[in-house]
Amino acid sequence: MRRELRTVKAVCPHDCPDTCGMVVGVDDATGRAVELRGDRDHPFTRGFLCQKVAPYLDRVYHPDRLTHPLRRVGKKGEGKFERVSWAAAVREIADRFRAIAVSEHGPQAVLPYSYAGTMGKLMYGSLDRRFFHRLGASLLDRTICATAGAAGCDVTLGTRAVIDPEDAVHARYIVNWGSNTSVTNTHFWRIEHEARKRGARIVTIDPYKSPTAAKSDWWLPVRPGTDGALALGVMHVIFREGWQDDDYLNNHCVGAAPLRDRVMREYPVSRVSEITGLSVAEIEQFAREYARSRELFGGPSLIRLNYGLQRHGGGGTAVRTVVCLPALTGDWRYPGAGAFLSTSKVAAFDDAYLTRPDLIPKGTRTVNMIQLAEALHGELPGPPVQALFVYNSNPAAVAPDQSRVLSGLMRDDLFTVVHDQFQTDTADYADIVLPATSQLEHFDLHATYGHLYVQANNPAIAPLGEAKPNTDVFRLLGAAMGFEPELFAETDEELARRCMGASVPTPLVGEGGRESSSGRVRGGANGEGEAYPSPGGEAPPPSPARGEGESQHPALAGITLEATKAGPVRFKVPRGWAPFAEGNFPTPSGKCELYSDREGRAGRDPLPHYVPPHEDPQTRPELAAKYPLQLLTPPAPSFLNSTFANLDHARREAGERTLEIHPADAARRGIADGTMVSVYNGRGRFRARAVVGETVKPGVVVSLGLWWRKWTDDGANCNTTTSTAATDLGGGATFFDNLVEVEHVAV
Repeated sequence: MRRELRTVKAVCPHDCPDTCGMVVGVDDATGRAVELRGDRDHPFTRGFLCQKVAPYLDRVYHPDRLTHPLRRVGKKGEGKFERVSWAAAVREIADRFRAIAVSEHGPQAVLPYSYAGTMGKLMYGSLDRRFFHRLGASLLDRTICATAGAAGCDVTLGTRAVIDPEDAVHARYIVNWGSNTSVTNTHFWRIEHEARKRGARIVTIDPYKSPTAAKSDWWLPVRPGTDGALALGVMHVIFREGWQDDDYLNNHCVGAAPLRDRVMREYPVSRVSEITGLSVAEIEQFAREYARSRELFGGPSLIRLNYGLQRHGGGGTAVRTVVCLPALTGDWRYPGAGAFLSTSKVAAFDDAYLTRPDLIPKGTRTVNMIQLAEALHGELPGPPVQALFVYNSNPAAVAPDQSRVLSGLMRDDLFTVVHDQFQTDTADYADIVLPATSQLEHFDLHATYGHLYVQANNPAIAPLGEAKPNTDVFRLLGAAMGFEPELFAETDEELARRCMGASVPTPLVGEGGRESSSGRVRGGANGEGEAYPSPGGEAPPPSPARGEGESQHPALAGITLEATKAGPVRFKVPRGWAPFAEGNFPTPSGKCELYSDREGRAGRDPLPHYVPPHEDPQTRPELAAKYPLQLLTPPAPSFLNSTFANLDHARREAGERTLEIHPADAARRGIADGTMVSVYNGRGRFRARAVVGETVKPGVVVSLGLWWRKWTDDGANCNTTTSTAATDLGGGATFFDNLVEVEHVAV
């Protein structure tokens, strides 16, 4: 007779807008999770999980899970370690951090490095930030994914481009712009598909014929990094033909007249065609269909942006430009229409309470995470990095300029700690490795950037071996450093409850901060800050706690932690929500800023304009003479960046590394389908199997990532060729701004 299972509500923690509800079946007799499925009661994700997460139990119980702390005994990079106790590991870390803090270099020689290996409010950023702020460590600007798009949206809209995703079924012209939605936002693709059954036309703008492009009604293969020019060309056609919504422009926007003058003068369709590689006819048709969708298709237009659009030198301005389009057409008036990048700003959680930025000493430097190579080689202002603490990330695989990141990690004088579930490429270079819990083994609270629900993740099983969640690791380190116990005393549930009690978004810093590489301000709150005191010295006390539900942000009003533990709870956002139907943009003017005084005061162009990639064949002919092909490296559907790449089933599904290349480019190089090739530039090289076909246009090549180095035959992945150059706005990564050459290699 089959034993009845205990069911536990959980949440997928990975860096994906869907933030799926999960149900875990636990056999209490053994304490093991034996079933995992999507939560059918979740209004948005509706019971199905993606191909990566459906077999999540294989990850939880993988034989290679780290279950005990380790100390390096071999050379860096060899991956040779011995087991040690938690007490010994924590003592060694604390001793090294304390010694660095009182040395000539000071505590800023310690660099934390983390990103979105988990997206939970607590595990992503809470006691870890308190610890490093209290220590006085260098600040990390977490720019690797989304900052350019966020900054671009903020210029035009004052916030993210946002809708209620469930209302997108009402759109009748849906544009996936730089978004492989069917793979990276699969539950929103379901909504797009439902809209298509109701009459919608789906268009995908992407240099690569991704699975989404292949399933769309029309694929527009724009040249990499030229999306902003395409948007300006569309504006030209709209104004030329008189298709603009003058009422919306006059009442809810600023700058329509100078924008019109610019696009009519500077961005005729013929010029935009030369820049983008699209024909004049394609641009004219797209502009017509987009601007007149209500007449042609029976409903408004929606642009689904994603982060592929921003990963080039002009990425921030490109997003800023694209999100102007719904103002020209008036599509912001309609539920489910306009533009959609992220729901992350719909509700304000008290992140400042979690992270305590008031503890940051005045003048603390900020390191842009995409410049890890420079940081590890002592090429940035401030003290040389003497200690690196990595969690929620795998920079040896995901950071740009991989060869220099690895040579930095090889430094004998660098003390590296890695907290992870597996012996990643980065962990191979660590001095201390700490075992981390999986999502089934800890509590957390999950908002989302792809829908309007908040939910707690309930732990289903006990931690495997001696694995610990991020919060417990920093409680131990705080105690070992002699930091004030009250900074780390609250339980995870108490932290989550307090986090939900924010009244308004709390400013992270005041005028005493400094500007980071991405243009955001960092530093001590209200100009206050302290030098690093000896352990146990005075520090600002924690902010006074408010009761749950007291002075909550309107979108969280009345939502209790207990409710989120029982399942997903919708933010207090009305059905049929069109946030900018009557303007109400959170910009300084209160309007959609087609012309931005803020940009002008910052010394930048106040109007939308085209910013080419750093490495563009049209603007860098001398570089293109050596490296003529534009390389894109989107994630393979079986992986999420480097996550899952160590699992056998995921690698089998991904197959071997490939390079998709157009027949004309292949013939010119004597490359046949199935040939092994080397992809290279002045930064590095990697090998892949050629796939010759028309999934790319001439001049463009695509290699899906992101393999761990230890699972490749040449010890490199595509990031050996990528650059640490930043985007124009937001200081973001430029992974898709990368000129290379390809040649046949003998096997």
